[in-house]
Amino acid sequence: MFSFEKIKEELSHEPAFRLKQALKAVYHDACSSWEEVTVLSKDMRKRLQERCPLEIAVTHQEASDGDTIKALFDFAGDKIESVLMRHDGRNTVCVSSQTACALGCKFCLTGTLGAGRDLSVDEIITQVLYFNRILKDKVNSGGREGGLGHEGERVTNVVFMGMGEPFLNYNNVMEAIRKLNDPDWFGIGARKISVSTAGIIPGIEKFMQEDLQLNLSLSLHAPNDKLRSEIMPINRKYPLVELLPIIKKYISHTKRRVMIEYIMLAGVNDSEKQAEELSQVLKEELKELFFVNLIRYNETGKFKPSSTEVVNKFKKILERNKIEVVERYRFGRDIKAACGQLASRK
Repeated sequence: MFSFEKIKEELSHEPAFRLKQALKAVYHDACSSWEEVTVLSKDMRKRLQERCPLEIAVTHQEASDGDTIKALFDFAGDKIESVLMRHDGRNTVCVSSQTACALGCKFCLTGTLGAGRDLSVDEIITQVLYFNRILKDKVNSGGREGGLGHEGERVTNVVFMGMGEPFLNYNNVMEAIRKLNDPDWFGIGARKISVSTAGIIPGIEKFMQEDLQLNLSLSLHAPNDKLRSEIMPINRKYPLVELLPIIKKYISHTKRRVMIEYIMLAGVNDSEKQAEELSQVLKEELKELFFVNLIRYNETGKFKPSSTEVVNKFKKILERNKIEVVERYRFGRDIKAACGQLASRK
């Protein structure tokens, strides 16, 4: 796979502005071949094409909703998935940060893979780059009005909610975020980049010290330690009694809202009593600058999704307790591109 360092090495004997031109062409303009980079000489383009080809080892699949594409990347033999979602004028990429996940959350297909390796900075940003190429080149040529792939469009938002726990690959994730935010690279606003964690306290503590106005999401999914430990083993290491005060500290320090993610599992965490318990826990611990994002479970084999009636009752109880709550839009379930369904499968 090509990388910035390889390109930099090839251009090390050229004037400095040549590297800046190449950087803009590859990462900002999403060129997929050096032949497109006409600001460089023919000889230079030929040399770069031979030594640093811009091909990405990937296949993709489009969902029937017309708004979702799932890509399967091959990074040195390791397969990972990420997803492009188009909604309300946004082109959002859900990126992966690891090849698998060691946390073993019971409702997440990625968690069944066990431990994997950290993705490099190049591997993380390549996921966004590939979807920029799709949007630029109108790969999806038969889309409906407002569908994917309109010429000239770009990725507008990035969420680290794909395969892996971002805070277990903290340094690479943050370096990737800085490149995504850098105007000379991707130019995506910091407020349009979100990182989701299952509750890695050391990562949250470092994240609150960053100088970018990024978004933080907490995968909560249960109103108490007993249940959360059953469905999210990481809670045994970082229980709610320690985790929620850190979230409170994060809000106080950054003045940034935190999204509380809550997946709705039929007969597990969706009762009216649990809605009341969740309301009280959040009101007591966080008080302000947070909101709850209810996620309808996308089946991965073990649980069943809560019914529409149950989800609506749960939502109304939160609202009655003055908890701001939204329900996540569901993307790409027919190609297993929805939340919790990524597992590097063809």
